[in-house]
Amino acid sequence: MRYAMIMAGGSGTRLWPMSRDGQPKQLIEFIHRAGKRVSLLEIAAARAGALVPVDKQYICTGERYRGQLLQSLPTFDDAHILGEPMPRDTVNAVAFAASVFAKENPDAIFSVLTADQLIEPDDVFNAAMDLGYRLVEEDPSRLVTFGIKPDHPATGYGYIERGDALRNKLDEPIANAFRVARFVEKPPLEKAEAYVYSGRFDWNAGMFVFHARTLLKLYERFLPKNASMLKRVADAWGTPEQQSVLDEVYPQLEKTSVDYGIMEPASHESDVSIVGVKMDIRWLDVGSWPAYGETLVPDANGNRSAGVAIAAHDSSNNIVIGEGESNHTIALIGCDDLVVVRTARATLVVPKDRAQDIKALHEKLPENLR
Repeated sequence: MRYAMIMAGGSGTRLWPMSRDGQPKQLIEFIHRAGKRVSLLEIAAARAGALVPVDKQYICTGERYRGQLLQSLPTFDDAHILGEPMPRDTVNAVAFAASVFAKENPDAIFSVLTADQLIEPDDVFNAAMDLGYRLVEEDPSRLVTFGIKPDHPATGYGYIERGDALRNKLDEPIANAFRVARFVEKPPLEKAEAYVYSGRFDWNAGMFVFHARTLLKLYERFLPKNASMLKRVADAWGTPEQQSVLDEVYPQLEKTSVDYGIMEPASHESDVSIVGVKMDIRWLDVGSWPAYGETLVPDANGNRSAGVAIAAHDSSNNIVIGEGESNHTIALIGCDDLVVVRTARATLVVPKDRAQDIKALHEKLPENLR
């Protein structure tokens, strides 16, 4: 049985001041689609809906965001929100979901999707995900990840080195499927350039397909303390003790990513195989203001704006963002390559090439501005 789980737990500090502790980026209605503003989570939910029936769709997010999530997705089943008492990185979010799915169906196969990416075209994405599901259905020992052809040497993404083509039982190559040779985390520019030039590397999309019980066995092998505690969550799921057990267990879980905690150590094991599926898609990780700017149409001078009026003189390649005020104008004179974000609580001005430093600024802010 196919399931889909959307990871929606990120805080999005690099999109401050619009993304805040109480309103993370995936819930902000700032993506323009068909003449209206929608959230990244709404887009991700529609993407999941093309893969599995509504009763097999789940979202893992912070428990504190449950109410906002249901406002954003009013028809979503409250019982299908996996509310984490606190963030404990992706390996625990994935294992949490696997525990719930395996309890409901011992043969559950689930995809891990993200809530902060824009992907197109949909039909190519859907076909790649369907192949991922089928590969695990054929062999539950497979762990499937997805590789996206890089269009530039990005240093902010992990990479996957492609190995030999995956073959079927007739020893014929399976189109778009390959064995993963290795994972590489966020390389420096020189290495990223070499990876792209070689043609053997893809960006790591951070999306997966797993057989739930296979994933949980690896969780027991590589993170046994976490596994024993999360088993308590599975045992209590659907009972009156569900929330109290979650609240007790979650602070004790060791934090790490699913790549470090499961995928990399599993690549050295003989009883599982790491398989990649190529995704020839346009993929944008909306994790910073320059990335968000790519969703906007530039004017003749390369200025991009949304949610606010701008007046620009001798200014180019700026990103100017507001919250939809109709009576406010941001004026620029002699400004180039800036990000300007105005909200009711704070205004940010930063050079585009320093936008990654917003996270460091966020750590220094008083609680009422975070």
